[in-house]
Amino acid sequence: MEQPIWNFEQEPRERPGDETSVNLRAYFDRMDDAKMREYSAAWSDDQVVDWDGNFRDDGALMIACCERDIDVEEYREELQHAIQYRNRVRSLLHS
Repeated sequence: MEQPIWNFEQEPRERPGDETSVNLRAYFDRMDDAKMREYSAAWSDDQVVDWDGNFRDDGALMIACCERDIDVEEYREELQHAIQYRNRVRSLLHS
């Protein structure tokens, strides 16, 4: 598997994380940049779930090696941080 150019997984956190939160950050590292740029904070939770396409029927994200479920609220919060990270480093990685 090719490593992504992003390294949001290793960015400092505001709060301590666990294995699941690290895996969520790695999930976002592998998300296509064009797809991530489509995201709108104005979307409903259902729109976010449809856009990602990787949520289970019970509302949790399907992601490997997780100790707990990731709901759409946690997903959105971390996605906002991932977008901020990419906006900050994009020009450095693509120069």
